[in-house]
Amino acid sequence: MSPLSPAMNWCLGDVILLGQGDMVPADCRLIEAFALRVSNATVTGEAMPIDRSAAPSDASDILRSTNALLAGTSVLAGDGVAVVFATGSHTEFGKIARLAQSGTEVRSPLLNEVASLSRVIAVLAFGLGLAFFAIGFEAGLSIWQASMFGIGTIVANVPEGLLPTITLTLAMGARRMARRKVLVRHLPAAETLGSVTVICTDKTGTLTENRMAIRELFLSRTLAPAYPADLKPEVNKADRRLCEVARWCQTVQRAKDGGWLGDPMEMALVEMAGRAGLASASVQLVSEIPFDADRKRMSTLHETVEGRAMYTKGAPETVIPLCTDLEANKGVAPLTRKLRQRLKEAEEAFAKKGLRVLALAYRRLEPEAPLPTSEVGLVFLGLVAFEDPPREGVAEAVRSARQAGIKIVIATGDHPDTTIAIGRQIGLVREEEMPQVVTGERLHDLSDSQLRTALDAPCPIFARLAADQKLRIVRALRAKGHVTAVTGHGVNDAPALKEADIGIAMGRTGSDVARAAADMVLVDDNFVSIVDGIEEGRAVFDNVRKFLTYVLTSNVAEFVPYLAFVLFGIPLPLTIIQILAVDLGTDLLPALALGAEKPHPDIMARPPRPRTERLLDHRLLLRAYGFLGLFEAAAGMTAYSFVLWQGGWAFGEPLAAHAALYLQATTACLVAIVLLQIVNVFLCRDERISLFAQTSLGNPLIFVGIAFEIGMILAVVYTQPGNALFGTAPLGWQAWLFVGPFAAAMLVSEEARKWIARSRSSRKPSEKG
Repeated sequence: MSPLSPAMNWCLGDVILLGQGDMVPADCRLIEAFALRVSNATVTGEAMPIDRSAAPSDASDILRSTNALLAGTSVLAGDGVAVVFATGSHTEFGKIARLAQSGTEVRSPLLNEVASLSRVIAVLAFGLGLAFFAIGFEAGLSIWQASMFGIGTIVANVPEGLLPTITLTLAMGARRMARRKVLVRHLPAAETLGSVTVICTDKTGTLTENRMAIRELFLSRTLAPAYPADLKPEVNKADRRLCEVARWCQTVQRAKDGGWLGDPMEMALVEMAGRAGLASASVQLVSEIPFDADRKRMSTLHETVEGRAMYTKGAPETVIPLCTDLEANKGVAPLTRKLRQRLKEAEEAFAKKGLRVLALAYRRLEPEAPLPTSEVGLVFLGLVAFEDPPREGVAEAVRSARQAGIKIVIATGDHPDTTIAIGRQIGLVREEEMPQVVTGERLHDLSDSQLRTALDAPCPIFARLAADQKLRIVRALRAKGHVTAVTGHGVNDAPALKEADIGIAMGRTGSDVARAAADMVLVDDNFVSIVDGIEEGRAVFDNVRKFLTYVLTSNVAEFVPYLAFVLFGIPLPLTIIQILAVDLGTDLLPALALGAEKPHPDIMARPPRPRTERLLDHRLLLRAYGFLGLFEAAAGMTAYSFVLWQGGWAFGEPLAAHAALYLQATTACLVAIVLLQIVNVFLCRDERISLFAQTSLGNPLIFVGIAFEIGMILAVVYTQPGNALFGTAPLGWQAWLFVGPFAAAMLVSEEARKWIARSRSSRKPSEKG
């Protein structure tokens, strides 16, 4: 490995010596190349190793030029000498970085919803506050009293604990996602992922394992497809020869961690030979005919215990014509025209599956003969088909995403055939289906309307894309109204990651640029984790609606006392500080517990929520304000009146603010609200499912919240500091029991409402049928 200076130290015209394992520090043009192979995955997204030579190239695109090396890419094998022609921001790497920085900031759907909700609540609260200030002043209250009345109305209508509860709910959602290998960089993204309607995914490293693995073989001894597990080098001579070529015809090196360093396909061949059980032998490298981009093959000459041998591997179209025989079960046999046709058919079958194919051959050499400088008279051993295998669980995740109504678009820099093959393996493309693939070259000629039409396909596949083209696809999807998630790991993915509603970078193989542009990072680089994250994101939205219903319910009970105060001229049943005791005290932990609810079992069987669906919609408002809140308001006002009646107070009599009876009456109102909120936290766990069908043990925080709520109200009612701070007084047991029937009525009525809702929803499918 050649020692290279940092990229900032290179200037135009500098000559660089590059070797196996080096990172290319600048865009440069080759002037010499020796069996050079590079990985352009970080810039183009192409998984396969790419041959590079010093020969002139007629490619118009620098990304496809065969004599250019790009900054940020790595040398897999061979050596080269190159001249720097672009550095820093002028490289292809730098251009992509600039493109990422120029993207627009995308606000999450939840942030938009919270901003809209905050405006609605603010306008409503201040409007009512001003109106009630005017009403109070006209009713004969002093300016001070009218002002306090208006402020109380505002406080009663503003859920003070809403924003901190939303923040903590998002934080808890992000924590749950982290347990499922999804790290959230921007907190609102925890919910945005649940709103996704389209996943625009890369192939390499996300759907696949980002490594070369041997999928199938075509053996000379059987002239039929086989698998690596079928090799038996200890008992079969043809298998032993094939494993010897796989093991010794290579340029890989041992890494410090004990693994291999070099060309991914050569590493896969070496590992296959080891797993097959090839016996270790004394093999000495004598000479090498290196790989060349024009020859598309390489050979190594070795001294073995059986004599001198040449081992050859390369593209089938360059190796098979050099073969005169093949290794059959009973020894070497002539390679006839009919057999050559059979080999060609096998190669084409592998190519249709999107596999990359190498041919392996050998030749025995005479001990005293001069070393050959070219390959002739070879004995064919077999074809080896490679793939970047799909990740475990991806097929199930794709099925789950489709069941959830989420469309999947593949946008990759890799080859179209390879992409289609992976699509078939993971169930995205049906076996009999031939999907329409849009390459980067064709996409360049499509108008925006034609691109939107192409995106309407059941499974759109885009291959050989440049960075700006992936960005264009994301913009087209968003223009169609989709909430778009984009995955990526290379620098070329950064602009699209930033432009998407939610960008998802790879944690293991992702570049720093991609991670910086993303909203989330997949710890295990696995597509399965995205679907898990969508499930958690949907749960976050559902949980926000649950605790929003919970906190808005008590707002009704807090507002009605001020309304009664103005309309009937009674002493104020609930003070401002007592309202704050509920909103920022007793309600806080139960609301957080609702925010920690686990995803509903059928949450991934529902389609994505439409963009038009509001966080605060008419159903939620009717349930909180027009139904549950009325029970709490009735309980609070009746408990307040009950204590006054017990104390002998008559309507119209003045009552001092510090009178014991008045303090007990307001305390009864406060206690009634808190007790019904304890019942309400169970009712708000699900909008349709009965309380008695729910598993309370699934969320122990519910009981922690209730214990805190009970402890706090007892401290407010029965301790001197609580009495002094909140203007309360100790209550007798009669007041507590008095509230019981209201709690029972609220429970029974809500259960009846849920039963009616379930009955209506179950009738709708049968009516359609």
